[in-house]
Amino acid sequence: MFKTFRIIILLFILALVALGTWRAKTHSVEWKYTLPVNIYLINGDGSAVAADYLRSLTVEDFKPIEKFMRDEATRYGRSTSASVEMKLGGKIEARPPEPPHNGSALEVIEWSLKMRWWAYRIADTIGPGPQVKMFLLYFDPAQSPRLAHSTGLQKGLIGRVNVFASRAMAKQNNVVIAHEFLHTLGATDKYDLATNQPLYPDGYADPELKPLLPQRYAELMAGRTPLSQTEAATPASLDEVLIGSKTAQEINWQ
Repeated sequence: MFKTFRIIILLFILALVALGTWRAKTHSVEWKYTLPVNIYLINGDGSAVAADYLRSLTVEDFKPIEKFMRDEATRYGRSTSASVEMKLGGKIEARPPEPPHNGSALEVIEWSLKMRWWAYRIADTIGPGPQVKMFLLYFDPAQSPRLAHSTGLQKGLIGRVNVFASRAMAKQNNVVIAHEFLHTLGATDKYDLATNQPLYPDGYADPELKPLLPQRYAELMAGRTPLSQTEAATPASLDEVLIGSKTAQEINWQ
């Protein structure tokens, strides 16, 4: 009898968690109110360079993402409530669970659950309503000239982002952060995983441009600006990026 009662309680708790996750996912793209995006800073490699860089960061360093989202929302005819507010949640010593490299579907699900539990325990949010948590792991570019793939989870509204501890890379970091942020809202990647080339038409900022190539801007979820059938350039900043029509549909802007 006790075992049955315990199972019922566990099922009830799981149902509440599932309901809360669904409500957060749904309400995050209703755009009735400004969506808070909480930034948490992490020394990804334990280096002195990353530690010094983290001490220099303020919320103003992430305001270009806020402006980019506001400008793009306006371009799609959305109201001023279709915007985000970047908030600095402070530094975190603990590092989030590492995502599996080429893992199976089961391993990815297991990591997702671990990541959501870790984020729940390690970082509180203030205030009601859905809020996004972006965990930024900074690395010394001299030690790590190439970074592992970043991830954004719609379930839990969580991003795990690898970025460079460098002022020279700050604007490009914001492009990566914005990309993973949109993943938390349900936007999908729009590039070929084998070649990193943007996929036509959804990965093109202006698929109607004539001539089609080179494109003038990168589509955010494609990550690169198509120059030819085989070449694409990494945008230097969000000034060189747009949100394409398909992505706008995915985040409920169309």
